[in-house]
Amino acid sequence: MKRIFVGLIGFGTIGTGVVKLLQANSSLISERLGAEIYLKKIADVDISKSRGVAVEETLLTTNVDEILNDPEISIVIELIGGYEPARTFILEAIRKGKHVVTANKALLAVHGDEIFKSAVDKGTDIGFEASVGGTTPIIKTIRESLVANNIRSMSAILNGTSNLILSKMTDEGKAFGAVLREAQSLGFAEADPTYDVEGIDAAHKLTILLSLAYGKKVSLADLYREGISQISEQDIKFAKELGYRIKLLAIAIMRDKKIEARLHPTMIPFDHLLANVNGNFNAFHVVCDAADSVFLYGQGSGMMPTASAVLSDVVDISRDIMKGISGRLLPRVHDEGVIEDIQLMPFDEIRTNYYFRFSAVDRPGVLSRISGILGDHDISITAVIQKGSEKGGAVPIVMTTYKARECDVRRAMESINRLDVVMGRTMVIRIEDDNLQ
Repeated sequence: MKRIFVGLIGFGTIGTGVVKLLQANSSLISERLGAEIYLKKIADVDISKSRGVAVEETLLTTNVDEILNDPEISIVIELIGGYEPARTFILEAIRKGKHVVTANKALLAVHGDEIFKSAVDKGTDIGFEASVGGTTPIIKTIRESLVANNIRSMSAILNGTSNLILSKMTDEGKAFGAVLREAQSLGFAEADPTYDVEGIDAAHKLTILLSLAYGKKVSLADLYREGISQISEQDIKFAKELGYRIKLLAIAIMRDKKIEARLHPTMIPFDHLLANVNGNFNAFHVVCDAADSVFLYGQGSGMMPTASAVLSDVVDISRDIMKGISGRLLPRVHDEGVIEDIQLMPFDEIRTNYYFRFSAVDRPGVLSRISGILGDHDISITAVIQKGSEKGGAVPIVMTTYKARECDVRRAMESINRLDVVMGRTMVIRIEDDNLQ
């Protein structure tokens, strides 16, 4: 049986998963591929610690050049993460005519243009299914299944850790800090959770999806990003009362020749497909002109789900190697030579519905003063909830709105937050609800 030689750079959590899955399902993979995926070398800075998987010592090295310079190795799997030296290793592998598989969303979000162009120029393939959605095949879906479609919109839950935290806050009534500590203790959240809870990880993934769906470059810095660390138990309770759940949602909408793209906590109705995606799952709702509505749901992270996505790419590339072809699929669907910068709609121009939570002094006329400022900025109210006094004499006032412009909302909040009857900054959460105008 023909052998496809593979080199693995990075023997951490995901790299260990790849080795485990190859060992456990090697016969199955060989039967389906018609060839053997042979892991010839594993490179890592630490090859002495136990990973809980048996590996011959001769496979291990601390010298990446043993992979990059080996003429037998045709596929390089990069799983070290980060920008450098991952970028250098991938570009060197491509330069030497090797195909690459990576799960490195941060690298592709920032340096994808350079890497994809290098692969096309050299005539090699690059697989990156594991970079977005883990085992959920969103990249394959966009690149292949929906290739004949204009993608009108995408809504997605892209970070399992944030989704787990919001799910527990909603279902168990716990505070953000308590749930975060629990997630850290169970290994679902990192010791430094910033990338997850502040939306950085999800923004990397959204950047990759935008370049696939719309065939153009987009700068990470141009995306509006807001995390979940300011979401309180109060907001969760009020959302429930209004018929919503709060999700960290990535949103992309085609608006004529511009793309509206944003990532932030969002209230969505209970009956929305994404509202019922809980725990550490990812989900994608894609709306197209021909295929209409497509929904994908699955594990977005973890050792074995991500390893499954990595090996999916390895098998795809191996099939092409066996046929003696490469470049059958362009990295980003479109020809790299014609890709232009995405024209993003300025965030101030977006129109959506809003939830406001004011902490106001318990005094007559407060509601009318707030409502007056909103009216002056063309913001119309759909619902009002007013509760009894809290500690310190403050009264929570909640309002939801008809569709309004972001710039008008920001100006209104500046004026309202300066009022002597408003205590602290107003909480603003955007709402996506087709039933609201």
